[in-house]
Amino acid sequence: MCHIGQAAPFRRDTHASRHGRSGFHPRPNSDTIAPPPQGSSSNARHRRDRRHPRRGRWPAPRLGRAPRRCGAGDRRRRPAAQRLHPPCRSGGRAPARAARAGAAAVTAPHLLPLAEAAALIAARRLSPVELLQDCLDRIAALEPRLNSTVRLMAEAAMAEARAAEAEIATHGPRTPLHGLPVGLKDIIDLAGQPTTCHSRLQLDRVAPQDAAVVARLREAGAVFPAKLATHEFALGGPAFDLPFPPARNPWNTAHHPGGSSSGSGAAVAARLLPAALGTDTGGSVRHPASHCGLVGLKPTYGLVSRRGVFPLSFTLDHVGPMTRTVRDNALLLNAMAGHDPEDPGSADHPREDYTRDLNRGVRGLRIGFVRHFHERDIPATPEVAAALEAAAQLLAAEGAIVTDVTLPPLGEFAAVNRAIMLPEAAAIHEAWLRERPGDYAAVTRRRLLPGLFITGADYVQAQRRRRQLTAAVQAVFGEVDLLLCASSMDPASRIEDEPEVERTYPRQARMPFNVTGHPAVSVMCGLSREAGLPLGMQLVGPSFGEALVLRAAAAHERAAPWREMMPQL
Repeated sequence: MCHIGQAAPFRRDTHASRHGRSGFHPRPNSDTIAPPPQGSSSNARHRRDRRHPRRGRWPAPRLGRAPRRCGAGDRRRRPAAQRLHPPCRSGGRAPARAARAGAAAVTAPHLLPLAEAAALIAARRLSPVELLQDCLDRIAALEPRLNSTVRLMAEAAMAEARAAEAEIATHGPRTPLHGLPVGLKDIIDLAGQPTTCHSRLQLDRVAPQDAAVVARLREAGAVFPAKLATHEFALGGPAFDLPFPPARNPWNTAHHPGGSSSGSGAAVAARLLPAALGTDTGGSVRHPASHCGLVGLKPTYGLVSRRGVFPLSFTLDHVGPMTRTVRDNALLLNAMAGHDPEDPGSADHPREDYTRDLNRGVRGLRIGFVRHFHERDIPATPEVAAALEAAAQLLAAEGAIVTDVTLPPLGEFAAVNRAIMLPEAAAIHEAWLRERPGDYAAVTRRRLLPGLFITGADYVQAQRRRRQLTAAVQAVFGEVDLLLCASSMDPASRIEDEPEVERTYPRQARMPFNVTGHPAVSVMCGLSREAGLPLGMQLVGPSFGEALVLRAAAAHERAAPWREMMPQL
């Protein structure tokens, strides 16, 4: 019996309990996604399918389809302690049985965006345990092909999910993130777990406490089932001479997923997890977001604490959310943002609700299109240029006022970023570079060493020029509300084509906003016909203008067909 003011408990059946998973049964509702009853007619199936239209060249599969197990992939073996065997039942997972006639189960919950899963959990129509188990099954099926996961903490995460289920049944959810799984790039500390940074140098280092951003998400009720692949120390590139193989792009596993938050991008795009955290020093949240068809936000410098995150550059590092939808991104940012007096770079900015304006659209907003980034500074491929033009036209059709604007050339931003990042990174790695240089991947060592030869005068001059570049960008926001520009100038290259990886990685327009600290989000704006890979664009706002940036991104997401597309694994 449920008393007034007491939340209805999650219901379990004996069949589900025998398998160690949630047997929670959803209440019947027209929104519930369920398989058709036995003997259902084709007309009934058509009516069901019509409620969930899918657009685009590669539509998402119907919820309820079992994921295909993948065979070949990178065949390098992980260390025995790192092999991924979630503590789940043998065999496939059947949907939870209905508690009574007419009730239906939510099937394949791993396909649900974070916000939709949160709504179902709050309505007692989906259990956090059922969602996590479905994600673990998906990881077990696809991970051998993607290499996105460095460490799976299935037992600990399942205990957290069961605790969340019990608390929600008694008191309701603390926040929309309560009971939801979130992956962590493996340079972010999780108490009691190794933070390997994808490197031999860190294999035995166990985090004594949660990073500040993890602590905030844990307080919101999030569950942490996996540490995700990165480039070594978030700097190198796809490397095959490290303890773990590099992550691969789920849209085409012969290609890389972008870096350095590569595992986060691959895991979220492949629907292994609904959300993940990445870090961004020269574009490393937005790079995999662009190449994997996700929403990746680099917040304003200082909005999200970096305490407990292994540093690459003290004055350029950011932590940001990576999700499938803009609303999911805003929900994560709500929990992540906040002043941290123990982080010297943390900004004392008032808390905001970043979901508040997502439905307002862009009518009347002034958007400055930075064409020269991809037309003159670093010419983009024709497909990328056409996708950016189409995005500008779409935003104009939605009511935005789109005009061309000019910023300093990309080359200046890139030079300043390198002259600051490399000596700061060299200072962090100086002892290891002297004592254990052979333990780095060749690409990481090659990128770190130049930082030892940048002079103090060069560093100071770069910081001076940085302030001038920041002022120049900020001045443009006196004329427009937002900026629209390219992210990558090319689709993702093949992961084993090292010369092409080296050529295309710096062909991007993300680095300027690490230098200036302005918030920037990458969203999907097209699909490459030749390789079938996502193309991305950026929307950039004034300092602490995340709500405005996400508002415009949400308007683009609603009007464009890309949200419903997903990799076919």
